[in-house]
Amino acid sequence: MHATLIVSKVLGALLLPPASLILLCAIGMLLRRSYPRFGMLLSAGALLILAVLSTELGALLVVTPLEQRTVPLASAADAGAQAIVVLGGGRLANAPEYGDHDIANYLTLARLRYGARLQHQTGLPLLVTGGAPDGSPESEAVSMARALREDFATPVKWLEQGSDNTAENAKFSAAILKQAGVRKIILVTDAMHMPRSQMMFAEAGLEVAAAPTIFFSRDRISLLSFLPSGEGLRRSHYALHEWLGIIAYRVRH
Repeated sequence: MHATLIVSKVLGALLLPPASLILLCAIGMLLRRSYPRFGMLLSAGALLILAVLSTELGALLVVTPLEQRTVPLASAADAGAQAIVVLGGGRLANAPEYGDHDIANYLTLARLRYGARLQHQTGLPLLVTGGAPDGSPESEAVSMARALREDFATPVKWLEQGSDNTAENAKFSAAILKQAGVRKIILVTDAMHMPRSQMMFAEAGLEVAAAPTIFFSRDRISLLSFLPSGEGLRRSHYALHEWLGIIAYRVRH
């Protein structure tokens, strides 16, 4: 794994919950000797925010406004696109039930499923994008293409295997597609990731018809939605990561 990528991951982890809120709580405890009221308030506030963001209902506070920045694709056939691009979202390494091959994680699998559906509807050529930022011998694009062929009976025309992040997904995919004369694409990723992805692919010179999937804000609310859970915290962490990425993108531009 590249040193810059490691630094980026570490900084991201420290800025986002749960690590950021745990650190705030610890700082508050250290300050209690010198500033008892402020230290107690800081620790209690950090724990309260962590508790709220750990519920699926609390996660909606940051998930919903992000997902409202995009809308479902009305009609793939009427999009006027020349190709479909599916973004990688992570993988599981050395899956024993698949001959120790890397396989798509559930987030990537959902994107692949929707990408396959759109390809079957339109017949458009498909590109998958994802490199090997963790130093794996096989790129994420390879495992994605294998899943599309073997599990969804969907052909893949292009594999972009050099990217380490969304910005590089866009830059390197655009280079491949422009050589093939493609100027407009249907872009497939999950709804929280779509706003940032769409900006980056547009910056790379491609016209984008957004095809978001996995709308957590449309999920049903139940009594369990009020309870702290790993899934609630995961959604909050993901949404805040995307908000941070959007802010950083706008600051740079």
